[in-house]
This record gives sequence, C-alpha cells and structure tokens, in this order.
Amino acid sequence: MIQFTKLHGNGNDFIVIDEYNGLVVPDNSKPGFAEKYCDRRFGIGADGVIFLSVSASSDIKMKLFQPDRSEAEMCGNGIRCLVRYAMDAGYISPGTAMVETMAGILPVEVKCQGNKVLVKVNMGKPLFDGKDIPMRIKGEFIDKELEIMQVSVVNTGVPHAVIFVDDLESIDIDKLARPIRYHFVFPKGTNVNFVNVTPDGILNVRTYERGIEGETLSCGTGSVAAAVIAHRLGRTGNVVTVNTLGGVLNITIENDLAFMEGPAVTVYNGTIP
Repeated sequence: MIQFTKLHGNGNDFIVIDEYNGLVVPDNSKPGFAEKYCDRRFGIGADGVIFLSVSASSDIKMKLFQPDRSEAEMCGNGIRCLVRYAMDAGYISPGTAMVETMAGILPVEVKCQGNKVLVKVNMGKPLFDGKDIPMRIKGEFIDKELEIMQVSVVNTGVPHAVIFVDDLESIDIDKLARPIRYHFVFPKGTNVNFVNVTPDGILNVRTYERGIEGETLSCGTGSVAAAVIAHRLGRTGNVVTVNTLGGVLNITIENDLAFMEGPAVTVYNGTIP
C-alpha cells in the first residue's frame, strides 16, 4: 500500500509521495510510476509526481517525474505543493525553509492566512545563455505564422520560450507550440509560453509544458519567465501580476533575482493498493 497526497498550485496538480522516512518507490521504478498514475483516465491523474525525501544540504529534497517518464529539474507550482505538504506533515514550519532540487537549492517562505497557504519561492537568477532577447527561430514550422513571431528564451530553473501575442484566446496552442518545443536550438526541449500584456502591465499567460506535452492550467516557472522577459523588454515594472488559466501568481524581480508567490492547496489523501 502506497500513501499519497494530491495537491495543486493554481490547477497545476501533483501526486506527492512521502519518502522522508524511507524509500517508497524504487528509483528505477519512479519514471514508470509517474507515467501510470498521472494518467487521468486509468490512474490518479496529475501533471507530475513529486517525491519528498530528506536532504543532506537543505530542509527537504524534491524529485519530480512527469507523465512522459522524464525527470524535471524543478517546477514552480510543484515546489509550492511540496512545501505545503511538508508543512502539514511537520517536516518544516511556517516561515523560511530550503528545498533541494535538480536546479539548485531554493529558499522558500511559507505564509498562513487562515485556511489559505501562500508560498514564496526565491527562483534564483534567470539565465539567458547569451541569447539575444528577443531572437528569431528559423526552421520548417507547421504554421507560417510562426515565421514572423519573435521568441525570447530564458531558463528559470527549466528552459522556457516566451512569445508575445495580441490575441491569446484564439491561438491553437498545441499547433503553435510543438515546433518550438522540439526545435533543434533547444537540445533538451523547452516549455513554450504565449503572453498577452494588458495596458496596465498585467500578464495573461498560456503555457505548453515539456514532459506533459500539452497545455496546463498554470506553470510557475513559465509565469516567472514571462514576467522576467516582459520586464527586460520594458513592458512591465519589477512587480508583475500574472494571470494563468488556473489563477494568479505574483512575480517580483529584485537585484537580478526572481521571486514567485502563489497558493498551494491540498485536494485529498489516498492509498494505492
């Protein structure tokens, strides 16, 4: 019997497996476990499986496996869910903590407001890898519309492409995103974000996520990427409100560091026979 907890951050949902006191799923079985139980028809249903364990260098450690069996470096919404679970389990207390991820050690701050839990994550310094902002990606695209789009590239823990559009609602995100997600300029693939900037500097974002291979209701690292690029291009200030399909994230850019704050919600606990 395997105990699990289902949580979500703005609709980006995860299965958390607690390995703080010992291994539950063997490491070589974790990719297949994620593939099986992330399935929304034949499994529990989730955008990923997070394994929580003890860290030698931090308060807790995060490992994230996605529905396509890949292991992601980290996840903005996922780390908030991990921290919420760890607080509820008593592994950390409200306040500050450190989380070990494949993308590095990230400081977090947990705030309790009644029944609501907000987690603020220091996402570190966005990496631009020397690429021009924005850049043009050349290649054989499915849709000729992509040939006139300018793509901005940044790594906010995982790689992201950011494209500004005037009309966010009518785009065919799968059709437009897939050629970029698999483009040769991204050796490990990339997440793809389509962003609309309102006159008052609020960002509306839709994200196609690598590893899930489709659009999710929210992407934390994608929201940070969109805010960082918009700020770099002078389209917003350093405090940015990001609307995703699943809710709002608040992004702050200070001294070249990006901070993300948003909710983490426990959905239910369950058991896998």
